[in-house]
Parts: sequence; structure tokens; C-alpha cells
Amino acid sequence: MDHQSKSFSRRNFLTATGKLSLAAMAGASIVGSKITLAGYAPKSKIIGANDQINLAMIGVGGRGTHLAKSFCKIPNVKIKTIVDIDENIYPEKIKQIGEIQGVAPETEYDLRKIMDRKDIDAVVVATPNHWHALATIWACQAGKHVFVEKPCSHNIFEGRKMIEAARKYDRIVQVGFHNRSIENVRQAMKALHDGVIGDVYMARGLCFKPRGSIGSYPDSETPNGVHYDIWLGPAPQRAFNKNRFHYNWHWNWAYGNGDIGNQGPHQFDIARWGMNKNEHPIKIRSFGGYYAYESAQETANTQTATYEYADGKLLQFEVRGLFTNGESMLPSNAVTDKQWDTKIGNIFLGTKGWMAIDGGNWKTFLGNNNEPGPSNETAAKELDALNLSGGGDMDHFANFINALRSGKKEDLTCDVHEGHMSTVLPHLANISYRLGRELRFDGKNEKFISDGKANEMLTRKYRKGFIVPQNV
Repeated sequence: MDHQSKSFSRRNFLTATGKLSLAAMAGASIVGSKITLAGYAPKSKIIGANDQINLAMIGVGGRGTHLAKSFCKIPNVKIKTIVDIDENIYPEKIKQIGEIQGVAPETEYDLRKIMDRKDIDAVVVATPNHWHALATIWACQAGKHVFVEKPCSHNIFEGRKMIEAARKYDRIVQVGFHNRSIENVRQAMKALHDGVIGDVYMARGLCFKPRGSIGSYPDSETPNGVHYDIWLGPAPQRAFNKNRFHYNWHWNWAYGNGDIGNQGPHQFDIARWGMNKNEHPIKIRSFGGYYAYESAQETANTQTATYEYADGKLLQFEVRGLFTNGESMLPSNAVTDKQWDTKIGNIFLGTKGWMAIDGGNWKTFLGNNNEPGPSNETAAKELDALNLSGGGDMDHFANFINALRSGKKEDLTCDVHEGHMSTVLPHLANISYRLGRELRFDGKNEKFISDGKANEMLTRKYRKGFIVPQNV
């Protein structure tokens, strides 16, 4: 994932941790086998305001390093241990994190060994997707809170089990949809919910992100210092291949979910949020392919998905991984504004106008003449009046820490239930894409209607010792 973070000040921290928030204004909806630990007793869910919070970072690749370096900048938060199966990266990560927090983190390659550690309050899960659910469930069972990167799960079954584990063990679980904590985005959602463009009847998510060929490589011996069996975890046993390892795991079905399940979840979350949909769609159709290159990639680099809800409203999503124009649809007098040549963002269509949102920037246009309406520039005046900044993903990390201190999952901007609802959307698209046909979904029971093949793809077969259990 590529993310841009803004500078983080004490004022931002106080804002994000609840001293002053637009939560109510934004109208956001907040709604394996078990590890047996000798002598384990659940810790209190509440951590004192002045107590140090010790985190274990599970996965410190590119995104994991960003998370670690961000969390340890928050007052009274310390990265106690970094957990990664690749010992070759330890020296660099220890140096990077140690320079920020003044103390070098410890290291561990097996996430199971940190679960019974009394000196770790919460874990941050930044592993490949196929580990997200099991790491979260194990942590909840061990009495730890969790921040888990998007998509929160590798398949739909796993997401539901994550919710069940969080509730059963009364743990706070935040999903890394950081837009939920960015005040500029929250202002855009508030504007939509207040009817700025009328009744929103369609949302369109865009993931136009060029991706080159990953090539093809033969299987090989596992590199020294890599604990490959643990890396595989819940996934099927398979020989090591560098094209199924660092980052390129995204493009293999056993570990990742393609770009519709990589960059896509952020835009799916905004689309669903803006449409105020707290339910699953009833019809799904996705199609596309892998074009231009010959490589070992299994997932599509060009993919379109359409979802229909029970009330007939539509959500569309498109992945373009090759050469493409943007799709801002701005009036002709604004075409030269490159900032609005939207390639990774969202477009909302309503009965009175439309909105384009790209990161924290958003604009609305009203009527047949595309008259400029409210935008992040006009909303900035309201933020300034409230002593708030537009924010960045640091606010999302601080929001998690604040919830740990309050002990209230309601303080989260993206509780695991919210994260699951948005993560289901790319999973549905990929099942339709892989089967090559339209699907009908019973959202209440999270099952496809009279479709055995599709229902088989709601979950997967797990390796012994790494099973995501029916009963968490």
C-alpha cells in the first residue's frame, strides 16, 4: 500500500483521542485453533491515561514499518517487540524504530510466542492478508487488543469470526481504514448524508494504479533467516518462490486478493460509507482479466464490479492496472487541474449533483451546469473554527490508542464490524470474477443463494495448527 502521512502534532493527538471530535457530526456508523495459555486471566480492557501502552508489531514490511514508526510517535506508546518471519530485516527495523522511540525493540519470528506476554497490551497486524484473521483471533483469545490492516480478512467467513472473537473476549479491534479518522473525509461524508447532492443513488470507486509485470521465477530453497512455514500459516503447503513472497503475495489467491482487495478496500469503505449502506448488496457481478504481460500473477490487473442493493441503488468499482486516463468527470474549465484527475478515489452521483473525492480533497457540483458546491476548501473554515486540522492516517492510530485508554469500542472510528462490512465487498467481487457469473447474496446469513460453488469460496481449507475455527 502507498500512503501519505501528514505531520502529527500534539493538537492532532488531542483531537484524535477525543478532546474534540466531529464523530457525531460525521454520522459514522459505529456500531485456528484456540491458544491455551497457562494461568491466563483476562486483563482489564481499560488502560490508564498515563500508563505506557506496549505494542507488538506483527509484520514489519513496508506498511508495517510505517505503522510502527507512527505508533511510537504517540505519547506513552512503545513498540516493545517486532515480530517478523524474515530475520534478515531485523537490523534495519530495529534501527529505524529505536531512533524514534529511544529504545530498541525486541525481536521475535513466531507470533505465537508473544500472545502470552503480560508486558504486551495490544498487537498491530500488518502481515499478508491470509494471516489477518487468525492473528487477530489468537490475540483476542489471549486478552490483547488489535489494530489490523485492511482488508481485515482473506475471506468472508474469517471476517465474521473476527467480530465474534472481539465480542466474546471483549477486546477492542480497529481496522486500518484510516479515512474513517480523517476529518476532511468525515466532512465529505457528513455533506453527503446531509443531502448536499440530493439522494445518492450511485457510488463509484476507482483504483487506477499502474502495476508492471512481476515476471515468473522457479521455486527455490527458502532463504536463510526466513521462517517460511510460519509465513505460510493458514495457507496451503507450497514450495518457496520469491514471486509469492515479499509484496508480490498480493497477486496470488492463496495469500492476497488482487488490487481490488489491496488498494480497493479503502475506496470501497468510502463508497459504502457515503451511501450510508450498513447492509450487504443482493446482486454482484465482476469481470475482467490479466492483460499485457506474461507472468505468474493470478489476480486480475483490470477488473470491474457492480453491486445492487435491495433498494436498487448501485455501487460500481473499477481496477485499471495498465495505462489509463483519470476519471474525475470535472467540468471542462477544470480539466487542467491535475489534482482532480482522479485515479484513486470516489465519485458519488445524486439527484441534485455529484461529488468527487480524492484523498482528503473533495468537491461537489450541482445541477445541469455543474455549479460549484461545498468542498473541502469551504469545509476547512469550519475545521479551523473548531481548532481541527484536516488530518491524516496518524489520527487513525491515535483513535485506536484513545479507545484502549477509554475501554470503549464505541470510541473507534472503524470497529471490526465496520471493517468487515467494507471488506466483504472486494471478496464478493473476486468470487464473482473467479466463477465468471453474477451472484445473488443473502446478506443476513452471509451466504449465496442456491449456489454451492460460490458458498465454498466463502472460506478455505486451513493447514493443521493454523485453523480459523468455527467456534472462536
